[in-house]
Amino acid sequence: MKLTITIFLLSISAFFFNPFPENDIFSTAFKTGNAKEIAKYFGNSVDLNIPGSEGVYSKAQAEQILKDFFTKNTTKSYNSLHNGTSKDSHYAIGSLITAKGTFRTYVLYKKEGANITIQELRLEQE
Repeated sequence: MKLTITIFLLSISAFFFNPFPENDIFSTAFKTGNAKEIAKYFGNSVDLNIPGSEGVYSKAQAEQILKDFFTKNTTKSYNSLHNGTSKDSHYAIGSLITAKGTFRTYVLYKKEGANITIQELRLEQE
């Protein structure tokens, strides 16, 4: 009986406690095709790999490239697939469905207190 109650309480706490709340920010931004919202979390430079653009860009350049991508690829939906931690960084993987195809998203970011800094953003066509 105690084991059942413990499992139940752990299940409930996992449902209400989101260890990666920043993924909600990314999900909302990808769902709406909001490059400006994503770019808020870029550092001074970001490693960007988007079809047609691959390299390390300044925050302003990366935002413009992402904005152009969303203009050409109207977002239909976004699904968060996986997230986790690797050493001192975090990652979020998802599936972005656009009018022109499906793209696998990969966001590598660091958290320092309440601050989030995206280090790498990849959009790979599936």
